[in-house]
Amino acid sequence: MDRNTFTGLFLIMAIIAGSIYLLKPSDAELKKERLVQQQDSLKKAMLAKANSPASAKADTGKGAKTAVVDSAILKTPFGAASLGSEKLITLENKDLLIKLSTRGGKVASVELKNFKTYTKKPLVLFDGPQTHFGLNFNAGEKRINTDSYYFTPSAPELKVAENDSASVTLRLSYSPTQYIDYVYSLKGTGYKLGLTIKSTGLDGVINNNSNVNINWAASLHKQEKDIKQERQYSTVYYLDSESHDENLSVSKDDQKEVADKKLSWVAFKQHFFSNVLIAKGGISKSSLAVSTDVTDTADVKQMKADLTIARASDGAVPLEFYFGPNRYSTLKDQGNDLQKLVDLGWGPLKYINRFAVLPVFNFLKQFNWNYGLIILALTIVLKLVLSPLTYKSYLSMAKMRVLKPEMDEIKAKVGEDNPTLLQQEYLKLYKKAGVNPLGGCLPLLIQMPIVIAFFRFFPSLFELRGESFLWMHDLSTYDAVLTFPTIPLIGDHISLMCLLMTISTLIYTYFNNQISGATGQMKYIGYITPIIFLATLNSYPSGLNYYYFLANMLTFLQQYLIKFMVDDKKIHAQIQENKKKPDDPKKKKSGFQARMEEMMRQQQQAKK
Repeated sequence: MDRNTFTGLFLIMAIIAGSIYLLKPSDAELKKERLVQQQDSLKKAMLAKANSPASAKADTGKGAKTAVVDSAILKTPFGAASLGSEKLITLENKDLLIKLSTRGGKVASVELKNFKTYTKKPLVLFDGPQTHFGLNFNAGEKRINTDSYYFTPSAPELKVAENDSASVTLRLSYSPTQYIDYVYSLKGTGYKLGLTIKSTGLDGVINNNSNVNINWAASLHKQEKDIKQERQYSTVYYLDSESHDENLSVSKDDQKEVADKKLSWVAFKQHFFSNVLIAKGGISKSSLAVSTDVTDTADVKQMKADLTIARASDGAVPLEFYFGPNRYSTLKDQGNDLQKLVDLGWGPLKYINRFAVLPVFNFLKQFNWNYGLIILALTIVLKLVLSPLTYKSYLSMAKMRVLKPEMDEIKAKVGEDNPTLLQQEYLKLYKKAGVNPLGGCLPLLIQMPIVIAFFRFFPSLFELRGESFLWMHDLSTYDAVLTFPTIPLIGDHISLMCLLMTISTLIYTYFNNQISGATGQMKYIGYITPIIFLATLNSYPSGLNYYYFLANMLTFLQQYLIKFMVDDKKIHAQIQENKKKPDDPKKKKSGFQARMEEMMRQQQQAKK
């Protein structure tokens, strides 16, 4: 081979190699070609199915029509993504086991790995066909909800190490260069799942691309022993940008449009667990709804939220989910005021529980005692703090008891036909004796908000869930000692701790009547309240009834000790000394005396 021949062959090979390199298709072109091939394969499969003998035998014209319709679907926006099969992708860390679905790219189910249901089964917050999460928008002339389209995942399964974090991307393709990504991120520990929604190349496809409209819905599974009680604490909650928390009704089906305020988060809250969607940029508009199917014994409630969220400056929509317990300390650690999901009562009750009861409870919890002992210690602390008021109430009732014989003499002398005159004589006696007839009631009224605050505190206390004490297997629910067919007002069981609490309240009422000297109707009215308690609190947590039982027992002990400090003879002697003292014109009348005298003066003028 001479030099010229060799040179010619070399140049030919160089030209061929250069042509192969320069004419090689790009990655985008390869993706587009693969998408076209997939669409062609789907078309061929549907045409083959439509023209199969079985189809022709059923209806010879029907197969051709089906092929035309399916071909038309593929030409619509996101048409190729409307066909497929659902696959589940596992995303897991130390606390959560999350299933992501390729249908809708949504969170299909969430299991809390460190908790169990009351029946000791895995605690799954939601799953099934009633779970929805999708973007709602117009693409051309078609209304799209991504919940019914199929996404492509970047990983089939991902378990995150404790000190690590990872992400999974689910992509909804319009074309190889136009798509929507759901980027889910999970840390190695914790109850938060990050979600960033990104759209690429769709500005000319999606109408009004400055906001995203999200449809979110779930049917929450029963987790606790008593579904009726669980429903009383389950509904949709939300927090506005000014940290004002509100919620839909817990007792009936409810819906609400919120367009006048920006929301920070929306929560599907159950009694002891919550599903929260946190929008870092805020929610500008929302439509919320909650409903209950009373015939459904598997699910607590169905909740829905239609949300309008503005995109960030880079076009992304940064979101977070919280899937976890309604433990006050855990929620507070998440930020965003999630602790407001714990219902601590309304008005002053909320502040009593938040700034007084909860700190004491958390302090006692540090000793790692059984929660039955913690409730006992909490009750003792409360009784010690209120002991001055208890002493004052007992002393006032003792004074009224000592005055009872003199009041009976006045009543016999004046008679019952003139109640105004009788009250005037009583007031004169109270004034001379230096006794306030409401002295025994006022301390009790001051204590009442605290008693009611505990009524809200214990049912919302996550720490009692699953904790046992004595015969009570779960302090967060009732302890049935006897079950029977449903009886109106009572229910289908008798709670032993509620029964003990009722008996102790009846005994307390009896001794209280002895101390106060109550007679007539007032003597028996006090016995009605414990019966009402039995009907009302029978299905409430045994921890709450246990607290009321302890409060009664400690009150008995206090009164027994105070009895040694209060001598009726000394009180009577002091009253007689007070009666001998001349009236001091400069002494200011009590508010009660002034009001009573003014009321009697008006009554006398009316009679004239």
